Amino acid sequence: MCVLFFAIKQHPKYPVIICANRDEFHQRPTQAMHWWPENNKQDAILAGKDLQAGGSWLGLTKQGRFSALTNFRQPQDFDEHKKSRGCLVVNALAKPDVQLTTELKESSNHYNGFTLVYGQLNHLMCFDSVSQKQCVLNEGFHSMSNGALHDIWPKMSLGLAQLSNTISSAKMQPLTIEKLFILMKNHQQAQVEHLPQTGIPTDWEHLLSSIFIISPEYGTRTTNIITLDNQGNINVYDRSYNAQGEYVSTQEFQLT
Repeated sequence: MCVLFFAIKQHPKYPVIICANRDEFHQRPTQAMHWWPENNKQDAILAGKDLQAGGSWLGLTKQGRFSALTNFRQPQDFDEHKKSRGCLVVNALAKPDVQLTTELKESSNHYNGFTLVYGQLNHLMCFDSVSQKQCVLNEGFHSMSNGALHDIWPKMSLGLAQLSNTISSAKMQPLTIEKLFILMKNHQQAQVEHLPQTGIPTDWEHLLSSIFIISPEYGTRTTNIITLDNQGNINVYDRSYNAQGEYVSTQEFQLT
């Protein structure tokens, strides 16, 4: 994933709302979100799959456990010999929080920098491998991109403001999933003077500064919207895009 927004206990019907975009090179082979057949029914996971390295970027279990990962943008520190970070998402869906937290602190140096959110949807935790810090996503709005949780990047601030406004306006008009998809399709780029300095060329920094990214080589390939309602029902929406940023398909999954 490259940008996620969380609304925790901010909507009267949905105590958890997650909006996430996955950005990736278009040539990297990917399988859309599906129930992984290699897992038995008891431990089945719902996730997209990176067919190059075998891991994922976001997933859930039938029991409502969630995990999602973003890569730290640190080109100067990238080590191609380290393990693929996508396996951390799959691992986080299978392990209890206490065991996972211990493993993350002991083995995070085997991976390039990452931020991982994990746990039951009503009790999400976040681990930052660079700072080695862990926190709980408490009531409120949260954002995560290619740095630490709550870094103040333009697209993170923009997305949080739009999500807050969308939820506030739901008091007048019902919240629809399509409104959340529209929020995640925003391709407004930041002004150059407001760009983060992550070590990549300015033209790439500018391209990557929008919530939704469109370019021939690299861009937003998937949007996921996840809601948990007051009855414990979980709805997962998965929308795919082509290299032109055009809508290709949408899937919906329901977990109860």
